[in-house]
Amino acid sequence: MSTFQTDSALRFINPEFLTPLTQRLREVFDPATLQPVGRVALCDEADVQAAIDAANAAQKQWRQVDAKSRAARLHQLANTLEQSLECNREVARLMTLEMGKPFPEAMGELANCAPIFRYYAEMARDDAGKVAGTTQIGSFQHVRYEPYGVSVHIMPFNFPILLMCWTVAASLAAGNACIIKPAEATTLCTLKFMEHFTALLPGLVSCVPGDGSTAQLLIQSPGTHAVAFTGSVAAGQAVAVACAQRMKPAVIEAGGSDPLIISKHAPLEVAAAGAVTAAFHLSGQICTSAERFFVVDEIHDAFVARFAERTRALRIGHGLERSEIGPMVSKAARDKVMRLVDDAVAKGATLVCGGRIPPEQTVGWFYEPTILTGVTADMAILQEECFGPVAAICRVSDFDEAIRLANDSPFGLGASLFSTDLEEAMEAADRLEAGMVWVNNPLIDNDALPFGGWKMSGLGRELGRQGLEAFRRSKMVIIDHKPQIQDWWYPYSDEVFYR
Repeated sequence: MSTFQTDSALRFINPEFLTPLTQRLREVFDPATLQPVGRVALCDEADVQAAIDAANAAQKQWRQVDAKSRAARLHQLANTLEQSLECNREVARLMTLEMGKPFPEAMGELANCAPIFRYYAEMARDDAGKVAGTTQIGSFQHVRYEPYGVSVHIMPFNFPILLMCWTVAASLAAGNACIIKPAEATTLCTLKFMEHFTALLPGLVSCVPGDGSTAQLLIQSPGTHAVAFTGSVAAGQAVAVACAQRMKPAVIEAGGSDPLIISKHAPLEVAAAGAVTAAFHLSGQICTSAERFFVVDEIHDAFVARFAERTRALRIGHGLERSEIGPMVSKAARDKVMRLVDDAVAKGATLVCGGRIPPEQTVGWFYEPTILTGVTADMAILQEECFGPVAAICRVSDFDEAIRLANDSPFGLGASLFSTDLEEAMEAADRLEAGMVWVNNPLIDNDALPFGGWKMSGLGRELGRQGLEAFRRSKMVIIDHKPQIQDWWYPYSDEVFYR
């Protein structure tokens, strides 16, 4: 089978879509309407092994391609990503139907994919090692970087294409082959996106749909050599353990509960507008969403009023309609959010807006964007990752208390501040315990800067030079171009014993 279709469960081994060998199939439903969208496979050992065999065969050829030619092929891939508008629109439509992302945001996600392939194409071409200062005259001493072999990419549902491209681009540029295990909730759009890779070497990129057992088969195989994972803390821990048992390198991005500080020096209109996006973008289903708000007492009420006004203006509906807030990805995801909000209210938090299923959207997994005030440390919403459209606001006395409470968390992915005070901005950058800090502009990233967290939020980095190093291993090489007998070789001279 060579063409993609949603009503037949498929797998992909470049350049072909194939019927899976597994008998485990699952129906896909639109989280906004609960209507069927398609069918996907949950691949087992035979499907996994076929992808691994193809990837290892392809990688033996790919690693022999010189850096300039490899970069040229990745630039050609980027051209395809930019020019294939019909394919991209279908990928975006499927993403909306599978997990609820508003269509303009799905198209925006796809628009950011080509640049990452261009960035790593040039990064890998520019840097392939380092010459060290020699410890001995006549000895050429250097380190060279080489690919691992086959990398596994276990993807989340929220940015299924962009986050895949972050690590696949780096891995391909480094000389690896790639096997992608998409999130169950975004398998169809990921499979459709595979059409972009068909000009690459056969077997170089594969997509193996499945569940946790599929992922473990990929991780545990001796035929795979590095892993990139984005998802929950619990799943990330399971991946990290499986990799550690096999001494297999892994990049783990495991989410968080990001703080956002509103200083007394904050530009309130900007802060309120930024907070709406930071908290409610993609219905709060972003690993770097602002979940815990710390608002200085002096401007607390004014900020909350502006924040709530802007939040109430958000439109809720299907992602193919004119709406900012689509459904949550599943009933289980919404149930968790409802549990955390109900717990906070029961313990004394005030519901400013939201906190319910929208009356106009009784079908599907919708939940109104919600603002809570009076949130305290005994409430579960400050201890767990909410991953939904909820802003939990704590009133604090000053900037120092805000920093202290922001750091009082097992997570450390990102952290944000709104302030026009330079001292506060510099202090936040220095004192916040997070892998990323944003001042007056939350959530943005940069291909050239590392993305990742501290503490329970993960291991390793994506993007930037560190994102490339995640898919290369070093080899120290020492070459004496004028061979001679060294005075420290056996047998020792008498002078060594009697001096």
